[in-house]
Amino acid sequence: MKLLIINGPNLNLLGKREPGVYGVASAESIFEELQREYPDVVLEYFQSNIEGELIDAIQKADGLFDGVVLNAGGYTHTSVALRDAIAAVGVDVVEVHISNVLSREEFRHTSLIGGVCRGSIAGFGPDSYRLAVDYFVKRK
Repeated sequence: MKLLIINGPNLNLLGKREPGVYGVASAESIFEELQREYPDVVLEYFQSNIEGELIDAIQKADGLFDGVVLNAGGYTHTSVALRDAIAAVGVDVVEVHISNVLSREEFRHTSLIGGVCRGSIAGFGPDSYRLAVDYFVKRK
């Protein structure tokens, strides 16, 4: 099994950015923990603050990966283009969020991408990523 973990804007600052909301784990440490926990799964990681690069990564994942774990960050609530990219590909995408977006500002309560994702996981801190990987592993 081969999975792509994609992080969107500002998630390169995990561990430094608002630790009360996002915790103290860096994106690198979250990814390394996933690699340790799932040694039989090929995991690749991509992060960008640029919407078009995220779209390109999703499009390229089609046919190369068995699934995509996507934390689109702020683009979750704003990007029709990202939604269209997810809808256009044959690879399943699971939306993840570290924080519980429904307990935050009202503008975060709407996900433009959630309706075209296989499912959404939010509010479990870094475990949100593990739960998404678990979904792909168990459905195999």
